[in-house]
Formats: sequence, C-alpha cells, structure tokens
Amino acid sequence: MADPPAGPAPVPLLTIRGLSKSFGAVAALQDVSLDLYAGEAHALVGENGAGKSTLVKILAGGYEPDAGELLLDGEPLVRSGPAGARAAGIAVIYQEPTLFADLSVAENIFIGRHPLRRLRRIDRAAMRRQTVELFARLGIHLDPDRPARGLSIADQQLVEIAKALSFEARVLVMDEPTAALSPVEVERLFAVVRTLRQAGTAILFISHRFDEVFALCQRITVMRDGRWVCTEPAEELDVDRLVRRMVGREVSQLYPKEAAEARQVVLEVRGLTRYGVFSDVSFSVRGGEIVALAGLVGAGRTEVVRAIFGVDRYDAGEVLVGGERLPRGRPPAAMAAGLALVPEDRRQQGLVMEMSVERNATLTRRWALARFGLLSRRAERRAASTWIQKLRVKTGRLTDPVSTLSGGNQQKLVLAKWLSTAPRVLIVDEPTRGIDIGTKAEVHRLLSELAAAGVAILMVSSELPEVLGMADRILVMHEGRLVSEIPRQRADEESVLLAATGQTGAHR
Repeated sequence: MADPPAGPAPVPLLTIRGLSKSFGAVAALQDVSLDLYAGEAHALVGENGAGKSTLVKILAGGYEPDAGELLLDGEPLVRSGPAGARAAGIAVIYQEPTLFADLSVAENIFIGRHPLRRLRRIDRAAMRRQTVELFARLGIHLDPDRPARGLSIADQQLVEIAKALSFEARVLVMDEPTAALSPVEVERLFAVVRTLRQAGTAILFISHRFDEVFALCQRITVMRDGRWVCTEPAEELDVDRLVRRMVGREVSQLYPKEAAEARQVVLEVRGLTRYGVFSDVSFSVRGGEIVALAGLVGAGRTEVVRAIFGVDRYDAGEVLVGGERLPRGRPPAAMAAGLALVPEDRRQQGLVMEMSVERNATLTRRWALARFGLLSRRAERRAASTWIQKLRVKTGRLTDPVSTLSGGNQQKLVLAKWLSTAPRVLIVDEPTRGIDIGTKAEVHRLLSELAAAGVAILMVSSELPEVLGMADRILVMHEGRLVSEIPRQRADEESVLLAATGQTGAHR
C-alpha cells in the first residue's frame, strides 16, 4: 500500500480494516482495507460489481460487515445504523438522489433535525436561512421553499450535497456525485471539496470519470471482484495503467464507432417549441447515424427528447417518423411508430425497482407475448433470457428484484427492454451515466452495432469524450435553442463548449 500523504496527522482519520460482507453465496467484499487521512481526497474506483457500493453502505451504517472493523482516530468505531454513522461524522452522498418529493428543498436538507422555536415548533425562517447559507457555500441558487418534486437530477444531487455538508462531517463519502452535473457545476463542487479538505475533512471520492479522479484526488484505491487490488499515489498512475488494474485486461477501444452509411431520414423534428423550456428546435436523424444532443445541464436536451417521445406535451412544431406525423403527447403512438426512449433516470423512469429482472425486461412487449390476453411465465422468461444474454447482463435469478443488479447492469436491462421492440429510432438519454468503463465500452459497442444495422440513434450526453467518440453529428443546445450543428470530422472539445456556453466561434 502506498505511503500516507504528507501532513501533520500521522494517524488515519478513518481506517477500514479487513472488511468482508456476503449476501448468501455471493461475496460482495473480501478482506478490504484502506486508510483515509484528514485533508486528503482519496479515490475509490472499480467496475460495477467490484464492491464499492457495499463498502459505502457499510460506512453509512446501512450494512453490518461479516468481518473486519472501522477505526476513527485509531479507536474502534461503534455505530448504531445510519444515525450512528452520521453522529460519528460520516456523511454519504449517494449516486442516486433520495429526496422526499412532496417536501421542500429546505425540509429535505434538515429532515429529522429541524431547527425549533419555543414549544418545539419548527423554525422555518431559521431552516430557510441555513439552507441559503449552505447553497452559498456551494455557489448555487435554488429556492429553499421549492418542492423537491420536479427537480432535475442535477438539482437533486446538489440538494443531497447540501444535506451532507449540513452535518459538518469529518469524513465525506461521495458516490458518483458529479454524474449529472455540468462542467461548471463540477468545478463549483470541486472548489467546495478543496475547501473541506483544507479544513481537515477526509474525502472518499467514487467516480468513473478519470479526469475528475486525477484532478481532485491524491491517492487512488482500485477494487475488483470485491477485493482490494492496490492503493497508489495519483501522480504515479495514468489512465491506461488505472484501467488495467480495474478490469484486469486491456480495454483497447472505449469508443468502438463503426463507419456506417447514413440512409434515409427516419426522424424529423420541425420547429418544436415548449414555451419557457425550448424554442424552434429542428433537426433530422437518418438511419445508420448517431446524432448527439450536447449542451450544459439545463439547456433543454432531455426536455426535447421527452417531448419527441410524447412524455411531455409541446406547444408548437411537429415530429415525423418515416415521413408520418406523430401525434403529440402519446407515448404509445411513438412506440407504435418505432420509437424507443431510454431515459436519463433509470431507477425512477426506466425500471420498476420492486419488480423482477424478467418482468422489467419484458414490460414493453407484454401484449406481444400474451396469447388470448394472458401472459405465460414461460414466454416471459424466454424473451427476457434472450436479451439478457445478448446484452451480457450479469444477474442471479431472473426472478430476483431488479434492485439487486449493479448500476451498469440496470442500464443494460433498460436497453434490453427497449431493443426488444426492434425500434427504428432509439433515443438514449445519458446512456452511460454512472457506469464503469468496461460496461461503458459494451454500451458503446452496442450503439455502434445498432447504427450499423440501420437504426437511427439520438443520444443525449453530458460527457464530451462520449459525444466526440460516438456521434456522426453533434447538435449543441444553449438555453433551450439549437445553436450549432457540428459534423464529426470538425468536432472538438473547444467547438462544442463554445457553442454550449453561447460563445462566438461556434459554427452551424
């Protein structure tokens, strides 16, 4: 294990020693040890299923380990569930937001510990004031009185970050906190993290984005198959070496884009407008090409694709599939016309987490699989098995709840659900958000193969390398308008970012 970082405190703030955790016959963690030091940002990386989430849940008090211990300031840490972990100074920002939709932003931040006035009445003015102060530390502007329902993924994540900061934690665990944030919001968050580090907080940072890992962290721990692989100084690693340690093999091509001949226009969008959200959006997608919608969070990309599919209604414009006008606000009509939408939020909009793997995989084809209005379990299982094998979804029993799958395998299952409909147009919103590099390469391979087979693909992505690596054309949105169209051969990070920020120099 690498030497601890230079600093005044030789004793680790938090020591993780020999942790093991099994679920039935599955060993999620096996003898994992690492140290977190005050004033250090420590990255934890590994493929989905490597054991990172299990380790995080142990730190948060959600799981009790089968073996091993946690030491805080060199002393054994005795906890009593999540409340005990928070009381010990351990705060966790999870990958998926867990807000109460019908409570305000401020109420979500201070849930269970509201400031009180006389007679133990909630002091809403104090709660609002403290929320504003937390947001000021983050450099963001959100209405504390706004209900959490309807917040974007990015805003939900920022509320979760503010909630964690409100605990004044000594150890801050960040599980994919930037997955849905724009570059500006990421840098804003990193500025806060650096401030916390200077104040002596230990940061455990989990991310699949290597540029963030190297920009923020001093040491990197790699896990694979539930085991500790190595801990090394970030300055002694590069992306190639890190990938080899993570996957145990070479990843030769992360963006396996095949050359595909563009065919006839399949999807055409004309003057699409939703007042106050997006305006006069027009473009087309041909069979065999991947068109990326790029732009900063809040530019209107997700809202446009939801309107195209009929999830949200629009006020003006039209959508044509194969030259036929699509009725607005009717997802079943979109599906019948050959559209498929893989949403940004797979847990809330793409899957029914309480249902089984096989039931989720066949949700879009239940009527097609039924005979005389009845769906047999055998037909459901056969259809699910076919696509799970095609997409290499790693699962236990098909009857297990889909919540037992890793994030990457959940994403592949959402893709399987829609690909089983044999779509003419596949719309994918953040297709690789929060998944590991190995699974990301598999998803990219699948998208490339679909395009080569003639499917028209419209992809929303906030990851510039993904946009540049996979798209035949890039459509850039800024503040609800389509401001630039950049062909693959002329696209680079500078041209996309200039257009996304509304700067001159973008070309159309």
